[in-house]
Amino acid sequence: MTHIRSDFVPAYRLHKPSGRGFVEFKGKRIYLGPYDESGTRQRYHSLISEWLENGRKLPVNPSEITVVELCARYWRHAQEYYVRHDGSPTQSLDRVKQSLKPLNELYGSQYAAEFGPKALRAVRQSWIDRSLARKTVNDYTATVKQVFKWAASFELIPAHTYHALNTIEGLRAGRSNARDTAPILSVPEAHIKAVRPYLSRQVNALINLQLLTAARPGELLKLRPIDIDTTGDVWASRLRDHKMAYKQKERVLYFGPKAQEILREFIAGRKLTAYLFSPREAEAERHENAKGHRRDDQEPNPRKTTRILGDFYTTDSYRKAIVRACIKAGVPTWTPHRLRHNAATRFRKEYGLEVAQVILGHATADITQVYAERDAAKAIEVIERIG
Repeated sequence: MTHIRSDFVPAYRLHKPSGRGFVEFKGKRIYLGPYDESGTRQRYHSLISEWLENGRKLPVNPSEITVVELCARYWRHAQEYYVRHDGSPTQSLDRVKQSLKPLNELYGSQYAAEFGPKALRAVRQSWIDRSLARKTVNDYTATVKQVFKWAASFELIPAHTYHALNTIEGLRAGRSNARDTAPILSVPEAHIKAVRPYLSRQVNALINLQLLTAARPGELLKLRPIDIDTTGDVWASRLRDHKMAYKQKERVLYFGPKAQEILREFIAGRKLTAYLFSPREAEAERHENAKGHRRDDQEPNPRKTTRILGDFYTTDSYRKAIVRACIKAGVPTWTPHRLRHNAATRFRKEYGLEVAQVILGHATADITQVYAERDAAKAIEVIERIG
């Protein structure tokens, strides 16, 4: 098998019988014009540039690329684009995956240039028929539009194809047959108290920290001692990976006296780069505290699951731990994200909207730097008072 070097570029060649210049890509010969004319050589360089930009593939005629081919190209782009600093995929990648699936199933063989508003409505209806929430349907529909916008920017489809899809507006509450979800509410204090006996020390600590800081679950799960500045009266952690990082917005978590007391318990004796909240440690503590003890000669029980405990909780494992505890406690299931609403409600009620916006990381783009500094100082003052 012949291997082509990664730096190989097809040469500009002369077809002697006709005197024309040509270039050949994997056996496909493209004639460009009279060999000695500058315009022909310029067309060669333009074609090579497009070939390199297109991943060493010849540009596709916009009238010939199918929906399934378009989705495959966008999926490769999404896998490189929707990643965090540590290389792990963001939640947006799963949204892209779910959006592309019915697109391929219903219209994969159709030419992408012919995919219009009627087809998009049919794809949208498939999500409605699956009882997906209206907001989810709108998010998926917007993702499909983004796919065609990206394709138009690379001239894989005519621009008017994307513009036609953009005429479809999002579904509005009460004006479609899509399912509307109830608003997310705070978790009743009694339901939080009920699950605590069924949770590990680590998960209980995460719950307490969310209530004290209004942090999103994912903002606490990967905390390490090295990530926390403990030099001031109020500790701070400037997050590198967070929801708005791609917009270059800063996100800072503040920890007052009560939160510091929780963190000290997990920081003590731990390496600077070790994660504070480890499911492995939680499992070891559970076994250590178990009432029953295994005999030295007892055979190990076969594994009931392929689950592997990681170095830190994921948003999924943290949520599942709480849901399992809810079932054991006999209370309605709730998720960690709702704890943010508990904290937000308290901050907004006791200290005003501006402080709540800063602590929750909801500051809008038009707030000036002066206001941001003033609000941050006020937020630190509040955190110091409430813990």
